[in-house]
Amino acid sequence: MNSIRNFSIIAHIDHGKSTLADRLIEYSGVIDQRNFKDQILDSMDIERERGITIKSQAITLPYRARDGRTYVLNLIDTPGHVDFSYEVSRSLASCEGVLLLIDASQGVQAQTIANLYLAMENNLEVIPVINKIDLISADVERVIEQIDSELGLDPVTHLKCSAKEGIGIEDILEAIVERIPPPRGSVDLPLAALIFDAKYDVYRGTVIHCRIFNGSVAAGDVIRFMSSGASYKVEEVGRFLLAREKRDRLSAGEVGYIIAGVKTISDVRIGDTMTHQDIPCEGPLPGFKDVKPVVFSSIYPVSSEDYEDLAEALEKYKLNDASFIYQKDSSVALGQGFRCGFLGLLHLDIVQERLEREYDLSIILSVPSVRYRFTLKDGRSVFIDNPAFYPDPVSILKAEEPYIRASMMLPERYLGSVMKLCMEKRGVNSSLNYSSPTRAELNYEMPLAEVIYDFYDRFKTVTQGYGSFDYDIIDYREGSLVLLDILVNGEKVDALSQIVHRDRARSRALLACERLKDEIPRHMFKIAIQGAIGGDIIARTTISPFRKDVTAKCYGGDITRKRKLLEKQKKGKKRMKMVGNVIIPQSAFLSVLKTENE
Repeated sequence: MNSIRNFSIIAHIDHGKSTLADRLIEYSGVIDQRNFKDQILDSMDIERERGITIKSQAITLPYRARDGRTYVLNLIDTPGHVDFSYEVSRSLASCEGVLLLIDASQGVQAQTIANLYLAMENNLEVIPVINKIDLISADVERVIEQIDSELGLDPVTHLKCSAKEGIGIEDILEAIVERIPPPRGSVDLPLAALIFDAKYDVYRGTVIHCRIFNGSVAAGDVIRFMSSGASYKVEEVGRFLLAREKRDRLSAGEVGYIIAGVKTISDVRIGDTMTHQDIPCEGPLPGFKDVKPVVFSSIYPVSSEDYEDLAEALEKYKLNDASFIYQKDSSVALGQGFRCGFLGLLHLDIVQERLEREYDLSIILSVPSVRYRFTLKDGRSVFIDNPAFYPDPVSILKAEEPYIRASMMLPERYLGSVMKLCMEKRGVNSSLNYSSPTRAELNYEMPLAEVIYDFYDRFKTVTQGYGSFDYDIIDYREGSLVLLDILVNGEKVDALSQIVHRDRARSRALLACERLKDEIPRHMFKIAIQGAIGGDIIARTTISPFRKDVTAKCYGGDITRKRKLLEKQKKGKKRMKMVGNVIIPQSAFLSVLKTENE
């Protein structure tokens, strides 16, 4: 165990984690130059296209140190976006140390600080690494000051590197060997292994990614999952190189995979403890806090025949993304579907894209919502995230919405624009600190519902990409919340209903009406699209009907002849409106879900 080091790389988004992982893999020689490609650990197409890491990835790197000994370095790469902080927490629970990567040109950002706190909660050894020192805009001295003043770390311990150019990579590997402690644990104790990830293989069943804390496991052993109590016989164990490498046994301190023919996907829970069936360990390992989703939306198949395929796809996807939750739901307009919980709008976007790509599904999402708290007049408190379950307005004593504390770091020149944006989003209790003469840290308390709508995109726009954003949920606060219904031809479309703040209701209703007007085709009768709060119509637009020129055959003659024909047509259209159904295309639902700027 003295020759094993388990570590992770944490940083703000775009600070170079994947590039540094590429250089470490290249230096260790586990892949030849001919087969090498950038972002080698980012295995999904969507990760490569967007240039972000979505899934934690593990790999074992052999390294011969300057002292002549060969070490086994287990690297667990992590995402950087705030929506995937759950992935980071799972990875850190399996490590003894981290490389905290900081961009030399951008300095310490919001997510840098958030990830540092996660590492400290897990009592990990933190090695600060200043990356991108080859850039013209790099200001290494300023970053060293920030490591001391903002992170509270010893600036003397920092390392400098350029992951792109390959500068300083050997120093980083040496620091991992010297400063990160070897894993603790004993091979003689009963098996205790932490499941930090899993992947579904069509031929082998569930491939379990785990860190062994105590004991050992080999093919033929019978293992038990402590949360579900399910038992399975181990078929294969091994470790991660770029492909899976089969081994005889995994022992304490090692990171690897276990295949045990697990076909029932729900038996495997990320964060669960695995032990031997005959000689179990004393109790589950301390691992992960239960992360609660903050954004809710319903997923429906475009074709009702695909419902079973969607149910199967969600079960497999859930294994790959432990922070995703779902339950059955139904809609009058869209049929059977699932109510899902996400960690943020990027998380929702990624889930939608992965379901469409990896499982070949066509799906529709309802309007994203957050979880509101309503106190009723009979004294009960209910949490509502689905507009379909909005309580009777007469019975509501008090309505509350979740608030967040947003922490933003940005260049001082964008301060006015960002403060204006926060005020628009009902931000309160602001505080401002200057971390350097040209860089400010801005804190605001804002309703979460305002942030999930389009805040992040607009924040990036007004700061020209130089601002960073992180948030924590703080509490529930009273607000004037109403149920906004969208009516098409007098019929309520339940999939488009949303719970909104009264001040925002009219602007949201107008936007939805205009979007539907553009998407719904013209019919033979006039169609009214309305936004309503209860019985009050607050917004309206009208789709004009097709009109046949019934007076075309009248050449001259009395005006009463024409009027008679027009009246007859009017009565026919009125009767048609009463019995006719409006065809709402799927694109209309998708258009309403887009933000104002799209």
